This record gives sequence, structure tokens and C-alpha cells, in this order.
Amino acid sequence: MDGHQPPGPEDRFEDDLIGLDRDDPEAKAFAEHLDRMERVRNGYTVEGYLAGVNDFAESANRSSGHRRLMVSLVVLLILAGLGFATWNLLTVVFGVIIP
Repeated sequence: MDGHQPPGPEDRFEDDLIGLDRDDPEAKAFAEHLDRMERVRNGYTVEGYLAGVNDFAESANRSSGHRRLMVSLVVLLILAGLGFATWNLLTVVFGVIIP
């Protein structure tokens, strides 16, 4: 008995891609973009958070020019904040252990 199968990743956007060549790199990129936009994840779990970081890293790798510079600046600011917090934590811990 064949039940109704949900459309696979390649068939999900059949209506949106009518008239486009499936082998065209731009059409494939558009289908991947649609897949990323309609992907639903729970952002309140560790897996959802890590998937969001993965999406950020993938989009950073696809970017170029001014956007790549801004992504690099955001990453640098995040790392600077992490370094500052680590430094403060270490000074408090060693300040308590070695007064």
C-alpha cells in the first residue's frame, strides 16, 4: 500500500522553480536559498543554537566584499568579548586563591 509521501528536498520547490533548468547553478542556489529560508528549528535548544551558528558560518563563507568584512568584524568582537570575560574570570579566581 503506497501512502502519500512528503516531497523530498529536490521536489519541495517544484512550483517555485517552474520553467527553470534543474541543472542551472543559479537555479540550484535559489532552491538551496528557499530551503534555508523555510527550515524550521527550535532555537531554544543546544542543537538549534549550534545549527544557527552553522548557518552563520555557511553564510559567512558565501559572502564577499563588504559583507565578509562585516562578518569578520562581528566574529572579532565576539572573540574580544569572550577574551575579556575569560580574563575577568581568571583574575577573580586567582584573586581568591592567591590574595
